[in-house]
Amino acid sequence: MNVQEISSLLEKLRETNPLIHNITNVVVTNFTANGLLAIGASPVMAYAHEEVADMAKIAGALVLNIGTLTAEAVESMLIAGRSANEHGVPIIFDPVGAGATPFRTETAKKLLKELEISIMRGNAAEIANAGGLSWQIKGVDAGETPGNTIEMGVEVAMNLNTGIVITGKQDVITDGETVYTVNNGHPYLTKVTGTGCLLTSVIGAFAALEKEPIKAAVAAIVVYGVAAEIAAERVDGKGPGTFQIEFLNALHSVGAQDIEKFASFEKIK
Repeated sequence: MNVQEISSLLEKLRETNPLIHNITNVVVTNFTANGLLAIGASPVMAYAHEEVADMAKIAGALVLNIGTLTAEAVESMLIAGRSANEHGVPIIFDPVGAGATPFRTETAKKLLKELEISIMRGNAAEIANAGGLSWQIKGVDAGETPGNTIEMGVEVAMNLNTGIVITGKQDVITDGETVYTVNNGHPYLTKVTGTGCLLTSVIGAFAALEKEPIKAAVAAIVVYGVAAEIAAERVDGKGPGTFQIEFLNALHSVGAQDIEKFASFEKIK
C-alpha cells in the first residue's frame, strides 16, 4: 500500500459515490451522515426489520455499530448482516463499549459468531473484549493499556479470521499476518463525539471499492487522519466546536497533494 494507491482510492470513492448502509447509534447518526457525504459517499440509515435486508443487499458496504444498543437493533443487524453476507457486501463492525456491560460484550460476540465480518474497528479495550480477551474499559473509552496492541490485534484477527483496526494514538491495522501502523490524526478527534463511529463508516466507504479489507482500512484511516490534521490547523485555538465544522470541510477537500505531504503509515509485518 502506498500514497498513490490511497489517493487513487479516494478519487474512485468520489467518482462512484458508494451507498453505505449504516445501522448505527442515535448519538452519531447526523454526524456520520454528514461525514460520509463530505468525503464523497452516499449514506443511508435504515433500521426497520422490514427493510434492512433489502437495503443491505444493494449497498456497497454495511456498517454495524452497537453504541446505543437495544434488542430490536441487534435483530436488525442480524437480518441485514445475513443479507449482506448472502450478496457479497462487506460488513464493517464497531463494537462500541464491548467489555463495559455483559449485554454489549455478548452482543459483539454474537454478531462476530453469526456473521462474516470483513473489518472490526474499535479502541483497544473494545477489540480485546469483543475478541474474548481481557482489557480495561471505562464506559465506551479504552482504559489503561496493559499490553501490546499490535500483538493483541494480531491474536484477535487470527482467532476471528477478520480484519482488525485498533484506533488510538497510533492506529493498528491487521489481518493476523500483515500489520500496518498509522500515525496520522489529532487529539481534537477525542473531543468530538462520533469521530470513531464516523471513521468506521468511512472505512466502509473504502471497503465498498477495495476488496482487500486491510488496504481499504489503511487508506480510510490515512485519509481521515490527514483531514483531521488539516482541520486542526484551521481551528486556531477556537476549540472542538470549530474543529468539528472544519473536519467536515477537510474531509470534503482533502486530496492527493495533502496525502502525499502528510501521510504517516508503515507496513511493519
